[in-house]
Amino acid sequence: MIMLRIPTRSYCSPSKLIKGVGLSPLKKSLLSKKIKEDIHPSLPVRTRFAPSPTGFLHLGSLRTALYNYLLARNTNGQFLLRLEDTDQKRLIEGAEENIYEILKWCNINYDETPIKQSERKLIYDKYVKILLSSGKAYRCFCSKERLNDLRHSAMELKPPSMASYDRCCAHLGEEEIKSKLAQGIPFTVRFKSPERYPTFTDLLHGQINLQPQVNFNDKRYDDLILVKSDKLPTYHLANVVDDHLMGITHVIRGEEWLPSTPKHIALYNAFGWACPKFIHIPLLTTVGDKKLSKRKGDMSISDLKRQGVLPEALINFCALFGWSPPRDLASKKHECFSMEELETIFNLNGLTKGNAKVDDKKLWFFNKHFLQKRILNPSTLRELVDDIMPSLESIYNTSTISREKVAKILLNCGGSLSRINDFHDEFYYFFEKPKYNDNDAVTKFLSKNESRHIAHLLKKLGQFQEGTDAQEVESMVETMYYENGFSRKVTYQAMRFALAGCHPGAKIAAMIDILGIKESNKRLSEGLQFLQREKK
Repeated sequence: MIMLRIPTRSYCSPSKLIKGVGLSPLKKSLLSKKIKEDIHPSLPVRTRFAPSPTGFLHLGSLRTALYNYLLARNTNGQFLLRLEDTDQKRLIEGAEENIYEILKWCNINYDETPIKQSERKLIYDKYVKILLSSGKAYRCFCSKERLNDLRHSAMELKPPSMASYDRCCAHLGEEEIKSKLAQGIPFTVRFKSPERYPTFTDLLHGQINLQPQVNFNDKRYDDLILVKSDKLPTYHLANVVDDHLMGITHVIRGEEWLPSTPKHIALYNAFGWACPKFIHIPLLTTVGDKKLSKRKGDMSISDLKRQGVLPEALINFCALFGWSPPRDLASKKHECFSMEELETIFNLNGLTKGNAKVDDKKLWFFNKHFLQKRILNPSTLRELVDDIMPSLESIYNTSTISREKVAKILLNCGGSLSRINDFHDEFYYFFEKPKYNDNDAVTKFLSKNESRHIAHLLKKLGQFQEGTDAQEVESMVETMYYENGFSRKVTYQAMRFALAGCHPGAKIAAMIDILGIKESNKRLSEGLQFLQREKK
């Protein structure tokens, strides 16, 4: 389609208003700013998420669901779910269940029982009959071969025609139609499209005029199919009928659906129905501005969930794909929002037109933020421990691992985690002996000039008494390196080597507190013995 966008937003012209008029600098400043039209609804809306279960939910579809949900919640309206499953050949097993599961996991709750288009054939048949009887639709008995020839010939025209059908069947008489029906000849039902599609207003992009390219010397028509030869409705018919019957007031969807919108509006006009408001949001792209695809960054939500992404982080991440929070909140300090906060501050005026770049680093930033919030909340901390325990029990083939120990590790050391899946890799040394024979760690540690002090230091430190708490340990360590003239850095490196094999992360006092005095003394002693052997 050739696309012509005609802006309709009104902006004040500061040059005309200010010229020849003695205005104060403040008033000139105010007049020089564009006055943007308020597109956010003031009344409750009804929105919907209408996925097709031909694949598992991905970032783009989740963002669409989220924006429709947030608009409904922000205006005290309703958010509905509809499954567009009329294309039976493309349905994927498990995709429908995936939609329900992911929406529930993300806390995107719909207000009414979900609608399945495959169960509404009789409803669509009723409205097709209305169009047929009014002459706004007709049966097409053309064979696949003839239709393919028409498409091929349309593309060979100069200029080529994007519309290809010649309306051969639009002129069939009643007797001809009855005869073909009696013979059982397969047919589709086509919409008799207008000569020109109506111009429409998109709340985000303004007024839009989309017309198919045609060749006026060989007239073809963009008569879209409403009912397929298998008697099931196409997306176009079912979409319009359902949005009308469901009372949908606002449709938020991706820009890729812009070319379909004039066709849908023509259908609304044919039925004599009012159209919903349309908002087409920008495409999701990679950081390099390439459209997201399965090969380029658009992972399924289930994959992200398996990788340890939290729903709160994913919602925050998706919310900022083409939307900016109010200016007073738009800073790094205030870029983390809970679902409750998003429901309050989401506003259509914050939508942006440019493509939204998807940066994984931002996702893990949000994930780390919300993981820390979960760790600090007693109830969600218990849930995190529940998630961690099965993998630890599997790795160590035991059911004796202490839940309290896992919780203690999270509370004292979890600040370094970006995802819960990394728990074992980060903190394995709390559950198994340090790997003193890790060549890199040993070489790095023993290469220090102060290594001659290490044996003496570990010997002194390996004398903690049972019952010594973490703060006392830290105080003793501080005193020791001052009294012996050791550097603070080397003192802590020595302890970290003996306790965890040089593994970075947890503070020394926290490590001793979690390991316990007995295990800490044992490790300090074993670390000392290892170093003494290495020095020989």
